[in-house]
Amino acid sequence: MPTLILVRHGRSTANTAGVLAGWTPDVALDERGATQAAALPGRLAGLPLAEVVTSPLQRCQETLQPLLDARPGLSAHTDDRIGECHYGDWTGRKLAELNDEPLMRVVQAHPSAAAFPGGESMRAMQTRAAEAVREWNARVERDHGENAVYLMCSHGDVIKSLVADALGLHLDLFQRISVDPCSVTVIRYTPLRPFLVRLGDTGDFASLVPREEPPGEDAPVGGGAGAP
Repeated sequence: MPTLILVRHGRSTANTAGVLAGWTPDVALDERGATQAAALPGRLAGLPLAEVVTSPLQRCQETLQPLLDARPGLSAHTDDRIGECHYGDWTGRKLAELNDEPLMRVVQAHPSAAAFPGGESMRAMQTRAAEAVREWNARVERDHGENAVYLMCSHGDVIKSLVADALGLHLDLFQRISVDPCSVTVIRYTPLRPFLVRLGDTGDFASLVPREEPPGEDAPVGGGAGAP
């Protein structure tokens, strides 16, 4: 079965503003995000990509554009099922403000029970994304063979949920997983089980440098902005 490369979009203007973007249209990459996207073709050089699939949201499409420009003839398929979680009434709000919402504790400690008002549940997000991956696995294997490699560009919470699915982890444990902007996560699928080959690889260790204020104990909803 195929190997899937999951790329989280580069850092966006919403990430740096501390806003939960969700499906807000016209959320672009910031300057650092554009630099991250520009480096992506070099990071993936030598990998024969059979297909490229993307979330319909602008920040993912901008992340992929340098890669597509570097590989004439390669185009991206859009799949809404790997789009960001529908955060409903939380969309567009500051994360600092949302920390005071009672639902945030559920999102952090019991995400399988979390459903966003006016949006979707985290279970529904994971289910649609996992179904998309399984359908694309079958399509890629059919069209390109069992050893093919393909790429999906998606979002932090979606990628974390797919990693949990691949590892057989309950969704309630997925907040223990971290994927920075423009990080690469790789899952190799087989008929019996998936194998996690890479997790959140950016090639940049800046986020590990000790800070005056250590990171908090909660996971950033939406994936966070990565290293400062």
